[in-house]
Amino acid sequence: MADDVIRITDLAQPQLTDLQRLALEFGESRPVELTVDAVLDAAMKRTGHKDFGPDDFRERLDLWVDELDADANRTALGRVSIFGNLVRYAANRLRIHDLLTRHPEIHEVEIRRPIIVLGLPRTGTTHLLNLISADSRLRSLPLWESYEPVPVPGEQPGPDGVDPRYARCDREWQQSKDLMPYYPAMHPMEPGHIHEEIELQCADFAGYNLEWIARVPRWRDYYLDHDQTPHYEYLKTVLKALQWQRGPDRWVLKSPQHFEQLGPVLATFPDASIVMTHRDPVSVIQSAATMLTYAARLSYHDTDPGYVVAYWVDRVERLLRAAVNDLDLIPDGRRFDVYFDQFMADDLGTLERIYRQVDLPYTPTARAELLARSAERPRGKYGRVAYDLRADFGLEPAEVRERFAFYLERFPVTVEVS
Repeated sequence: MADDVIRITDLAQPQLTDLQRLALEFGESRPVELTVDAVLDAAMKRTGHKDFGPDDFRERLDLWVDELDADANRTALGRVSIFGNLVRYAANRLRIHDLLTRHPEIHEVEIRRPIIVLGLPRTGTTHLLNLISADSRLRSLPLWESYEPVPVPGEQPGPDGVDPRYARCDREWQQSKDLMPYYPAMHPMEPGHIHEEIELQCADFAGYNLEWIARVPRWRDYYLDHDQTPHYEYLKTVLKALQWQRGPDRWVLKSPQHFEQLGPVLATFPDASIVMTHRDPVSVIQSAATMLTYAARLSYHDTDPGYVVAYWVDRVERLLRAAVNDLDLIPDGRRFDVYFDQFMADDLGTLERIYRQVDLPYTPTARAELLARSAERPRGKYGRVAYDLRADFGLEPAEVRERFAFYLERFPVTVEVS
């Protein structure tokens, strides 16, 4: 499928594949109970642990399951999927707390001078993160490790030396490609793909990650109304545990969430270097809305493209306003701006300039590692999706762009959608 142009024309009225129909039928045969007790009981049974640590998370989990359970538009398969995620988060919390209890020295581990990539989704943050993470001097978080940050006691690598957590993640990836064949072209999720560390906040039932896999406006409001600093401290503790398990000791991190949480980010990582990506917000919205509406065919009875695009127009505006309002929190000389079109035209040249900004020598070895990663993960590996905001969502790009004048006045991004 590499280099193929993919046009998804059935966002509003999905034409399901035979495999997708079978998956939906499977969901109907596996009803789940979306309650706090059901989630926690399943996690305790999976891990053999009972101590979740501080119980403030229960209020947040209660809100999650209450809103998810009340969503009548969610399919049975969507309920099965989200229940599985919640159990995994709770099981991770149990294992993290157990590890910290047995090894209190983890708290003494230092996270020094992380490089934090932040920007809107669909602005090249993933490509940038995966490139720079090829540098063997830096610690990053592959998808498989983010899904299960603590090894399961007693599990050993197989004869091929592969970590069982990687193998489980790979099976899920292979199934996902079969079930949702166009999704990899928009957001490939191979096990070795370097992932967003806010996945780790899910074990604290915090962060905005839930907004990407469910329609949860009540949770969004709760999240935005509460100080996220404690949850960034939780994230930092889990990063310490991961660094204690294996180095190196300088992290490269990334998430669009950090765009609206600069205060907590800098309070938690005061010596961080910030790499901020920028792109036409209209391109971001049409890309994100297309990806989420396509994925909704298995999780929702009605994919409702109008709801999805309206939600993410508003959400992108909130992210940008928070970032613009808090830019002055970033110390002088600690921010590097990356414009999407320039980065796509010269990604390695951009990385070389970032290296100078973050005081990391751009050695021949580093360049060779980045070149190898670039060849290993070419853009368009799974094809390229053609997006159309007008045809698919009934919105005029120029009218949508007017909402972002406050951002465009500050950052002169290239207009991509006219």
